[in-house]
Amino acid sequence: AVAGSTVELACGAQGDPVPRVQWHKERGDLPWGRHEVDREHTLRLYAVMPADAGTYVCTAQSQLGTAAASARLRV
Repeated sequence: AVAGSTVELACGAQGDPVPRVQWHKERGDLPWGRHEVDREHTLRLYAVMPADAGTYVCTAQSQLGTAAASARLRV
C-alpha cells in the first residue's frame, strides 16, 4: 500500500449461529483512531504509514468452533 492511502481487508464469515468476528494485528495494536470494521467485517485502515505494516488476522468464532485468516500488509 502507498503511505497515506486507505486499505481494506475483507473477511467473509458465515454460519448458524452467526459467528463473532474480530480483527487484530499479530504484533501490535490496530492503528488507534485510524481503523474501523463495517457490517461485512471489512477492516479499513486510514492514512496508513510504515508502522502499520504487518500481519492482520480475522478470527470468526461460534459455538461450533473457530476459524482464522490472515493478510500481510506492506506499506
